[in-house]
Amino acid sequence: MAKVATNTNFPELLEGSKLVIVDFWATWCGPCRMLSPILDEVEEEMAEQISVVKVNVDDADEIAAQYRIMSIPTLLFFKNGEMVDKTVGAMSKPALIEKIKANL
Repeated sequence: MAKVATNTNFPELLEGSKLVIVDFWATWCGPCRMLSPILDEVEEEMAEQISVVKVNVDDADEIAAQYRIMSIPTLLFFKNGEMVDKTVGAMSKPALIEKIKANL
């Protein structure tokens, strides 16, 4: 199950050995609502390898500003606390799985 990031708990959510996918989204964003169930499915299927962190850009504006998020949905991929990849826009489940495997 995806964790919800706030301006205060975000750094600790990036820790660990799994690939962390940070989903920058908002309730009013149509493409975000399309991507969300795909992310949930993939997280459930790949739970041993990945974790998902959700950042609502309206609630956690400091994090969005820190990573210069200009468009949503944006996915940032973190490995060992370091950002290793980024995608902008909605994507299909196969495309997301391919991106994840490339970063594992």
